[in-house]
Amino acid sequence: MAPLVNDARQFARQALGGFAAAHADLVRPVHGGVVRASATPPGQVAVVLGGGSGHYPAFAGWVGPGFAHGAACGEIFASPSAGQIASVARAAENGGGVLFGFGNYAGDVLHFGEAAGRLRAEGIDVRIRTVTDDIASHTDPAERRGIAGDLLVFKVMCAAAERGDTLDEVEEIGRRANDATRTLGYAFDGCTLPGAPRPLFSVASGRMALGLGIHGEPGLDEAELTDADTIADRLLDGVLKEVPDGARRAAVLLNGLGATKYEELFVVYRRVAERLAAAGIEPVAPEVGEHVTSLDMAGLSLTLTFFEKDDELAELWQAPALAPAFRRGHLGPRPTRTDDLTTTASPPEPTPGTPESRRSAARVADALRTLRATIATHEERLGALDAVGGDGDHGIGMRRGADAACAAADRALAAGAGAGTLLVRAGEAWSDGAGGTSGALWAAALTAAGAVAGDRDPVTYAQLVRAVRESVDAIVRIGGARPGDKTLVDAAVPFAERLPHDGWAAAALAATRAAEETAHMTARLGRARTHGDRTLGTPDPGAVSFALIVTALAPQEDA
Repeated sequence: MAPLVNDARQFARQALGGFAAAHADLVRPVHGGVVRASATPPGQVAVVLGGGSGHYPAFAGWVGPGFAHGAACGEIFASPSAGQIASVARAAENGGGVLFGFGNYAGDVLHFGEAAGRLRAEGIDVRIRTVTDDIASHTDPAERRGIAGDLLVFKVMCAAAERGDTLDEVEEIGRRANDATRTLGYAFDGCTLPGAPRPLFSVASGRMALGLGIHGEPGLDEAELTDADTIADRLLDGVLKEVPDGARRAAVLLNGLGATKYEELFVVYRRVAERLAAAGIEPVAPEVGEHVTSLDMAGLSLTLTFFEKDDELAELWQAPALAPAFRRGHLGPRPTRTDDLTTTASPPEPTPGTPESRRSAARVADALRTLRATIATHEERLGALDAVGGDGDHGIGMRRGADAACAAADRALAAGAGAGTLLVRAGEAWSDGAGGTSGALWAAALTAAGAVAGDRDPVTYAQLVRAVRESVDAIVRIGGARPGDKTLVDAAVPFAERLPHDGWAAAALAATRAAEETAHMTARLGRARTHGDRTLGTPDPGAVSFALIVTALAPQEDA
């Protein structure tokens, strides 16, 4: 990563601020991301894209007429929070409903799903389109990751919205585009998080990694690094294994991941074009360049969207668009937005709790400070564990979440909140501050605990035990994991089961042992699942962080 960093914790936000300032004619900043600077016609479907930062031009670079109406932008490689996504969607929607578009990653699925629920409760019709184009990540197309195919799928469905299709129709166009899209990639070296001293992974000299992710995940297999034509052949051979019968046309994207530059990509595309001609497949408006990156990762990917006889998808792919990082054809001038987008997303001041509940709230705030200190102490270790099968941001994400939760708890205390409201506010702040899967799960846990605590009575030990049980149940329900999947749940469930009978210290010890045991498991859920046995020998970072936290809180058992 280039050394142009002020504070690594602020890197994503500062980058987004600079992007919005540089493209003020096309985008406006809002809480959580950006929206079009031009007004959306009344009744037009609003397509809101999103994901973690670090992938530019995805996703903010695709906001503008003919393309997206807004983009929610999380921290580096971390999903935006539900609050950020809902904020962007509210600013983008103008009576036609909202279609969310994002890659198939656990954190994005959780946060966009939660945001959709919030918006539906407000009377806004919301649909969801996940992209699942990465053929290396799973044999089942529905379980695949979304990588560079994001560009093609989103461009097609945004063009459908631009021409005035209904929400049902745009959703269906997105489904068809995703079903027709396939991607395969190679990495030559890993990427480095802002401020980090070393890459998330490295590829040995003379080797290349097959099936890379776009969040700094290592590849799924390795092969000998060879010449450009052979790499082109391998990419195309892999993608063409899934060519639909009768496909004779395809949109083509040869995508650079950040450090592999244009001349190199053109050398590879020369061979791709030759091979497509030999296969009788006509490239339609091919794109060669950096469209879905992974910070400074060295590598490339090849994406094809097969059109078969479906000329409608081809027409939508070629339709005009005017976004900061994607311009095609011509679009006439649009009226500029004049509404106020500076309103805060902060919730109203809480109703004060009873004196008894406020005293419990102060102790809860102390517990959150202990949690924050624990995470800060172990942040680097947690990141290293996560880098084995994920993107290395677990420690960073947990710290951001804990920092935000403590700040929210302090504000709630100052406003006279009871324990229940303090926990709920801390959960909302954790979600917004951390993003990602862990942000969604810890937010759900704190919110569930707040429902048990309430704002009237003091929090007894019996209530604490019940709050733990409800919190763990919420984590299981929202995340979908079960013991044995190699996740946070492997430590949380034993803790909740032992707590009522054996006390906090014994339950924390059980959680620690269970977290250590995850080193012998193969991940079955989350990003690490795509790496098979690679994580064997390494405990799950979510389980480890949970065990560290409950161990640090053990002296507060008599609360």
